[in-house]
Amino acid sequence: MKSKLTTILTASFIIVKSIKRKDQDSTWIDENMVRAYTKLHTQGVVKSVEVYQDSKLVGGLYGVSMGKVFFGESMFSLVSNASKIAFVYLVQNMDYELIDCQVENAHLKSLGAFNIERNVFIKKLDKLLLK
Repeated sequence: MKSKLTTILTASFIIVKSIKRKDQDSTWIDENMVRAYTKLHTQGVVKSVEVYQDSKLVGGLYGVSMGKVFFGESMFSLVSNASKIAFVYLVQNMDYELIDCQVENAHLKSLGAFNIERNVFIKKLDKLLLK
């Protein structure tokens, strides 16, 4: 029988931002990034969503939260679909009207992501950052 996955908002930011995938030798998140994002996290600007299985962190995501916009920075999964669970939690439980995924890829498209024109994006930002 598989264990139930549990999702938590912003509990383990230090861990989430430094996790690397099994197939990686390193992560793009260096010590300077860790310090900057940690400071932003303490100010409430950076949010993370963690997914646990039997009290072990198995996936998650983090990003910058401004107004009604979430700027996704990184996702990871140590078990199948854990980052997807974190993303669904973010969409269903947070009050964002726009999520900037930054780069189009198959993983994000499978979650419903799509590109919008730059001018449309800028107009949305102008409106949603002030909310």
